[in-house]
Amino acid sequence: MTDEKKEKWTNYLAITTVVIAVCATLSTFKGSGYSNKSLMSQTKASDQWAFFQAKSIKGYIFGMQKSNLEMQRDMTAKSATSKDVISVFNERIAGYNKKIEQYETEKAKISADAKGYEAERDNCKLHSTAFGIAVIFLQISILLSSIAALTKKKYVWYLSLVVGIMGIFYFFNGFFLFL
Repeated sequence: MTDEKKEKWTNYLAITTVVIAVCATLSTFKGSGYSNKSLMSQTKASDQWAFFQAKSIKGYIFGMQKSNLEMQRDMTAKSATSKDVISVFNERIAGYNKKIEQYETEKAKISADAKGYEAERDNCKLHSTAFGIAVIFLQISILLSSIAALTKKKYVWYLSLVVGIMGIFYFFNGFFLFL
């Protein structure tokens, strides 16, 4: 058996391939984490908007009941001499006004919460996309490194390093969003 002399650059090829593979694994992990967080934020935002809609419907119902009571009060005021009936109408109308104001206040908070979840979702999508792009470049780099190792072509390894650097650039962009 003849011992093949191992070229020194193949050691560096192996080391860089491992580093790139680790970055690809971390990119996949972080990208899926941000993707899940984005999905959860979207679900929370949808829940908040459904809650907002329920409050809107309740407010509308109270508004309609208030309008009905105002109409009944006005008609009673023309035909009846009893002030007690009118005061009962006024008390109920005031109660409905409080409920309507309460729903409007709650809707404002719910809307702000929903918009916050939507902003979080959008931010997570940006991180997830950057990590996804990193994974693509890093996997291509690993593929080129494998081809370089098999064919013993140094220029293919250099090409894999260039692609790997692009992948690592997007990997860091996934954390910091500098693009």
